Amino acid sequence: MKRIVTAAFVVALFTTPIWAATQTTTLKVPGMTCPTCPITVKKALQRVPGVSKIDVNYEQKEIAVTFDDTKTSEASIMKATSDIGFPSQPVKSVK
Repeated sequence: MKRIVTAAFVVALFTTPIWAATQTTTLKVPGMTCPTCPITVKKALQRVPGVSKIDVNYEQKEIAVTFDDTKTSEASIMKATSDIGFPSQPVKSVK
């Protein structure tokens, strides 16, 4: 029995990272109209579980957010900005 539990633990340990994926999304935040707005947005996003990196471009009114997709989603990130009064939408990439 002990071997089965140990084997299951080892399998779970090595297979879990396969499911986790880090993603980056870029969002347009047109409501960032003053120099303190990016600070407010960044602080709100830091509280979202799974967010690991936030780059704010005030001039272009965009934020790039890197996150663990097993802990949060793009929709949750957009909700976090909307909840503090800064609605956002994904930037469409041009190919």
